[in-house]
Formats: sequence, structure tokens, C-alpha cells
Amino acid sequence: MGFIEFLKAVILGIVQGITEWLPISSTGHMILVDQFLKLDMSKEFITMFLVVIQLGSIMAVVLLYWRKLLPFSYKEKKIMIRKNTMVLWGKILVACLPAAVIGLIFGDFINAIFWNPQTIAVTLILYGILFIVVENWKKNKMPEIRSLSEITYKTALFIGIFQVLALIPGTSRSGATIIGAILVGTSRTIAAEFTFFLAIPIMFGASLLEIIKFGFFTGWEVFILLTGMITAFVISVFAIQFLMTYIKKHDFKIFGWYRIVLGIIVIGYFIIIG
Repeated sequence: MGFIEFLKAVILGIVQGITEWLPISSTGHMILVDQFLKLDMSKEFITMFLVVIQLGSIMAVVLLYWRKLLPFSYKEKKIMIRKNTMVLWGKILVACLPAAVIGLIFGDFINAIFWNPQTIAVTLILYGILFIVVENWKKNKMPEIRSLSEITYKTALFIGIFQVLALIPGTSRSGATIIGAILVGTSRTIAAEFTFFLAIPIMFGASLLEIIKFGFFTGWEVFILLTGMITAFVISVFAIQFLMTYIKKHDFKIFGWYRIVLGIIVIGYFIIIG
């Protein structure tokens, strides 16, 4: 029985690692997978697990982008502050404020209403269509923002407002922020990178709250959680590298079509099972 639960944690980690960074909704996929692959753990643990496992994915961003994210450098036996990086972190925090405030105030209410497969199916299809529409609208238009330094605080706040939409399961945090970033004129690669960075404070904060709320862990619960997180970390490294390579030559429409097809399958499945 223990080995089966271990395998489930690994599978959930794989799903999390892939879907956290591709704009197809990690939470949506995790909830759907949980319908078929339920951990034999308490309901409280599963709720916490589905959030905290994302820390593994976040650490992959930290590993891959530490040179851009580290606000300090060491030169000539002195610790130097990297001004451009500090400014970038300021923009990241500004962009995170809307989702943090709305999430803290209305998070439980939103989850109580929308945390279900039906909502996920609708949001998968809706944002899939939106990806296709936005990409067609932006086709042949040169992006105005081609570097992280060109993102202003106003632009960051606009992208952050789109991140609020991701509080509804199935939306995709990366999907919502990428759409917002593209609409405001960023290139696809900059939209993706900024989206990666926004996940760091949001997911660390959400995970910390879930861990505090859960309270005491048994040794087995720690093992299962770490299994999921480590798996998500490893898979995320490859998923991020794949996405950044892919969007240098392609747009996001393939992810839009994927979302639409998956949403239709989900609707069909729940109609069949009644």
C-alpha cells in the first residue's frame, strides 16, 4: 500500500511539473488527476499537498534563472547590490499584489464555489479560445517590450491583474499572465519569463499558509510531500526549457487547442458518469 501511494505522489509530481509552466492549468490537471488517482491520505493533507507540491516547481525557476533573480553579487571581496535586479523584484512584487490581496480575502470563498471539474472544463475551453484569439490578433505585430527591463511598474500591475483570474481553478496562472503580458505588448519569451518569476512569491506565500494551516506532519506525510515536490522540481526543469525553446519559433495556439479538447473531454466524461 505504501509503495502505491509513493507512485501516486510521483505521478502527481510529474503532472505538476509539466502543467505548472505550460499554460494549460496545473491546478486543473491536478484536480482532474485526483479524480482518478486519489491519495489514500486525509482530505486536509490532499488539499495541502496539491498546493505545496508547487514549491518543487518554483525551485526549478530559481535554479534556472538564479543569475537574473539574485539581487546581490560578490566582487573584490565586497557584496554589491544589483540595482536592475532589485528593480525587477520591485515589479514582481507589484504584479503579485492584486492576486495576493484578492486571494487572502476571497480565496476560501472562491475555492468553495469553483473548486470542481465542471468549472475547470469551462475555464479550460474559455481560455483556450482566448489564447487563439489573442495570438491571431497579435499575428505579424512586433512586440513593443523585448526585455525585462522594459517592463514598467504600470505594465507589471496590469499583468498582475490578469493573474487574479487564475484564482478560479482551470484558468492557469501562467496562462492568464501570459495572455495579459502579450496583450500589453511583451514578446512571448519575456511574457513567459516574467510569468515564471511571478510564481515565486505567490507560490511561496500560498504554500507557507497551507503548511501553517495543516499543522503537524507525520513522517509518512513528509515523505509523500517531498516525493511529489522533488518529482515536480526535476520535471519542471525540463518543462521550462522545452517551453522557452518552443516559443522562440512558435506561438501559444497549440496550448489553446489542447485546452479546448481537454475541456470537451472533461465535460463528456462527467456527462457519462452522471
